[in-house]
Amino acid sequence: MYYRVIFLLVVSLFLSANTLADTVSQQQCDIKGSGFIFAGGECIAYKEAKGDKEGSLTIVVHGTWKEGANVLARYATFADDLAMLTDITTVAIALPGYSGSSTNHFQALSHDKTKKLAADKGYIKFLDALITALKAKYKAKTVNYIGHSAGAMMGATLMGIDPGLIQNIALAGGRYDIHEISKEKDLISAVDIFDKIDKDANILLIYGTRDEISKPDVTKDFYALAKKQGLHVSIVEVKDAPHSDLDSTETSMEAISKMLDY
Repeated sequence: MYYRVIFLLVVSLFLSANTLADTVSQQQCDIKGSGFIFAGGECIAYKEAKGDKEGSLTIVVHGTWKEGANVLARYATFADDLAMLTDITTVAIALPGYSGSSTNHFQALSHDKTKKLAADKGYIKFLDALITALKAKYKAKTVNYIGHSAGAMMGATLMGIDPGLIQNIALAGGRYDIHEISKEKDLISAVDIFDKIDKDANILLIYGTRDEISKPDVTKDFYALAKKQGLHVSIVEVKDAPHSDLDSTETSMEAISKMLDY
């Protein structure tokens, strides 16, 4: 009986420690120093690549990865390349549950207990708060958003949730109508708020001809709708490109760099 109690106590402490490790207060986040920012109730890890152009900030938002994945190990290089091409300070962020970012309110995009977070209005509002905090931190007048997959989907929706926050946005391999794949009524995507998107914003849509997750017609259809709505939108095809790393292909990088050369 004694050993059983000790065993249960150890297990309880282990589980509590894991829970505490995932929950970070603003004070704890501040102590972490550079490379972390507290916004929307979460302590978010990020990697910065400096550029000399003042007043502009590029934010890179990843898609759905396995829970706990070190997304910054991949996107830090992407941020470096973008900053070098554009001379604009570029920040790659790790959403909750990735690369040491907290899970105070939200789990990882791929967590078993949460479904379709990229179409959850509360999650989009968290992303809104995060982009707003980064904009303030870097004193940016112009915000450029680069999103891949779920990151693209959320970015497009955010354009309608908070018009004017983002001036230039590149969306690679996204999905823009959640209702095509889900009948859940509380979900939101760009097609639900088309009429609120800033018509002065530059929107770049990128698709790969071999993308089996977000097939070419998904982006082409959204492009047609955006044009009909009067949005300032362009579209780029990346030949033979699959879903993975679509945002960092040479064709994508050239198109993004051209959009940001204002």
